[in-house]
This record gives sequence, C-alpha cells and structure tokens, in this order.
Amino acid sequence: MGNDTMYLGIDCGTQGTKALLLDATSGQVLGQGSAPHDMISGANGRREQDPAQWVQALRTATAQALAEAGVNGQHVRAIGVSGQQHGLVLLDEQGQVLRPAKLWCDTESTPQNERLLDYLGGPQGALERLGVAIAPGYTVSKLLWTREHHPQVFERIAHILLPHDYLNFWLTGRACAEYGDASGTGYFDVRQRQWDLDILAHIDPSGRLHRALPTLIGAREPVGQLLPEIASLLGLNPLAKVSSGGGDNMMGAIGTGNIEPGVITMSLGSSGTVYAYSATAAVSSEPEVATFCSSSGGWLPLICTMNLTNVTSAVRELFTLDVASFNQHVESAPIGADGVLMLPFLNGERVPALPQATGSLLGLTPGNFNAANLCRAAVEGTTFGLRYGLDLLRTAGLASHSIRLIGGGARSPAWRQMVADIMNTDVTCPQQTEAAALGAAIQAAWCDGAGELASLCQRCVHLDPAHGAQPVAAHVQAYEQVYRHYRQHLAAAVNS
Repeated sequence: MGNDTMYLGIDCGTQGTKALLLDATSGQVLGQGSAPHDMISGANGRREQDPAQWVQALRTATAQALAEAGVNGQHVRAIGVSGQQHGLVLLDEQGQVLRPAKLWCDTESTPQNERLLDYLGGPQGALERLGVAIAPGYTVSKLLWTREHHPQVFERIAHILLPHDYLNFWLTGRACAEYGDASGTGYFDVRQRQWDLDILAHIDPSGRLHRALPTLIGAREPVGQLLPEIASLLGLNPLAKVSSGGGDNMMGAIGTGNIEPGVITMSLGSSGTVYAYSATAAVSSEPEVATFCSSSGGWLPLICTMNLTNVTSAVRELFTLDVASFNQHVESAPIGADGVLMLPFLNGERVPALPQATGSLLGLTPGNFNAANLCRAAVEGTTFGLRYGLDLLRTAGLASHSIRLIGGGARSPAWRQMVADIMNTDVTCPQQTEAAALGAAIQAAWCDGAGELASLCQRCVHLDPAHGAQPVAAHVQAYEQVYRHYRQHLAAAVNS
C-alpha cells in the first residue's frame, strides 16, 4: 500500500473541515473524513467562527480518514493545511484565542476598509503599493475594527494569524505565514513577498501589530514538526512534518494540477472563483483581479464572485424543486432563456465591482415568464459573472487552454456544458472533488521531499474524462449574443 509515503491533507473551510489521506507513490486517496462548523451571524454583516470548532473538526475528520483507510497514523510522514482565506485569529501571549475569528464573508468592517483604502490612495493606490486592492473581506480592516470596537482585546494581541496559520500553530506551536495566504491580508506586498509594516503602524503606531506578525516562509518550507502531545492526540507519527500549507484557493490550484500557465481552475460553490498560475507578478490594472502569490512558488491571479449556487438554490427553493428537477428545467429552456436575463447580485457583487447592487430580472413577457426560463436565467446570469472575471484574467495576459471545474455546481452536466460554451474553452473535472484537501496533501509530500511538485501533481491529480465538456460552435455564438446583452445591462448598472 506504500504506507511509507502517506500524507494527510486538511481543508478548514467555512462550512466544515475535510481530511484526506494520500498515498503519494500510487497517487491514490486512501481515506477521507469531514466535520461541520457553525457560523456566528449578526447584524451589520457579522460572520464569525470559534477556532476551537476548527480544532475539534480537524480531530474528527482525521480520525474518520484514518479509519476509512484502515491504516496506522504512525505511517503519516507529513501534514498540509488548507484554510479559508482572510479570516482573523487573534492570540494572547499564552497562545489563547482572544475572540471569535472574523471570516472572509464578514462585512462588518466595511467602513474601516473604506478609510484604509482612502489612506492607500484608493484602489489604484493599493494596487501600486500592495499589488492588490483591499476589499472588506480582507484581514486588514478587521484589525482596525478590533481596535475601535474591542480596545481591551486589541491591547492583549500577541499573534495575528489566518485560519490555516492558526491550525499550523496548534499542530506545531510555531506562528508562521505562507506567501499565498498572506497575499489576502491587505498588509502584504505580493510583488516583494514581504509584510507592509507602514499600514500596520497607521492602524496602531505602538508597533504592537508589527511584533504580532508571524514568520513568513516559502511554499516548500515546513513549519515544523508535530508537537508530541498533538501527535498523540491525533494518533499520528510524532516525527511528521507540517508543511507551509496555504489558502483554500492556493491549495485548490495544486489539487487541480494548476501549477503552470494555461490551466484555469473554476470553482462553482456558494461563491465563484476563477484563477490561473503565473510565473511572474503581472499585477492587473483592474482592481477586481487579486494577484495573490501561489503556494507552489509563483503567483495566482484570481477573481471571486459573491453570487453562484446561493442564487440557483434560491430559485430552486422558490419553485420547491429538488436538484434533479431544477437541472431538467435548465435543460428544457433554450440558450438565452427566451430573453429572460438575470443580474444575480443577491449579495451585492465583488466581480463585477457592484458592492451595493441588488438582483434583477429583465426581459420578462407573458410568453417567457415560466419556471424553466427563470431556472436557466439563474445559471446563465451567474456564469456570465465568471466569464466577466475570466475576460479580466485573459486581458491581463493569462493563457487559458483548459478549465478544471470544481465545486458543487460542477456535478451538473448542463452547467458544465454551459461553462464550456460561455468560456469557449474545454472543461474537465478532477476525479477528486475535495481539491483543496488533496492540494494540501500533495504540498505536504513536496515539502517532505517525496518528489517535484509537477511529478506529484501528475501522479495524484486524476481527471475524469466522463465529466468533461467541449464548446459547441453554435452554442458559443448564441451565448456571445446573450453575454453582450448582459454586458450592456451591466454598464447601465455601473453607471446608475
């Protein structure tokens, strides 16, 4: 079974934590596990989680993965952790969590983000200085929010960590950050790969935040070895290393084999992401493109849309349809949904940049106002947002020969075909749907010296030819007309 080349990948997401056990010699996944998280939601867009839940979920998911594989955890050589990006975990000098972690989807610090953006000289000023334009979900505004709303907590800050950094700290006792995940903090320069200390001094001139920063390490550097008591708790090899890990998008790139130019990873989840590997820090002039570092040694320009399966689920629930019936409705309506167009901005939108927008239905007539057209318009409208983002990446010079499709929406054949036609690009789905957990395990093997990243990805990332889609010329032309129509209404929304 190749027991001496077993690696554990952990993915701490918003909904829950996944664990995956990989045999890096055969490239086979031996076992998997998962455990859910709760969300603390409140007025003003508060979205927080208790990091103790992440630890408990990691323990549960790891035990499940080992049990399913039927192997001894003593054979695990290294662990890699993927985490939801941008979340803020604050620790005191004893390493204790000071308050619940504010997450990527928390918008409570929007006023603080606007003031910090003004300080940086607006989106273009932020791009010039950091290589990214900070958004409300980024970590930096959460620090200013904490200072203003919880001054007593702020006074006790000894460590500022991201979710994946915190799990690495729990595993090893060492506070480190990796370039990819650090890129989404808003106090990191993605071109130079170093912290921007001035913005932290602007928030707090005392130097407290500077002193609380974790040590930066490269993608191939291990954080350290498992703490003996943690190895014992998890039933793992006490000599196991913990790799640098990274953000969920960076690990998803590795787990889909997106480590060289030409491959695009597209995720159809509650939010939509599109990203591609770049060997250089070619920062786009468009603030919507986040030119993060990758966790494979390069860069990973990325766009994120806030509305995807949340919109299709809302329409599905409106008509009380199960997933199969919803998909039948989508397939029974024609391309362009008989003229029904949805601008699906239920949560506002990040790409295109319309934070205050609401959703709308356009082009309704007595003849086209039916459930099938509304279902199709929801899928088309959200996919046009991804096309808009892909166009931004292509304009920035990124090659896009093929799309690796992941996320819940990728299970729908109709949606896969729609992505191929709207993007005019071949689509394939990786066999392993937990791309971030797989990427974390592959990166752990790379950090452990089990091979070069390209050969590990070749061996461990398996594509599923039965779940692919090729663009159909007639469809591509038809969608181009509808997409043009979408862009016209978008321009009106932006200018209104």
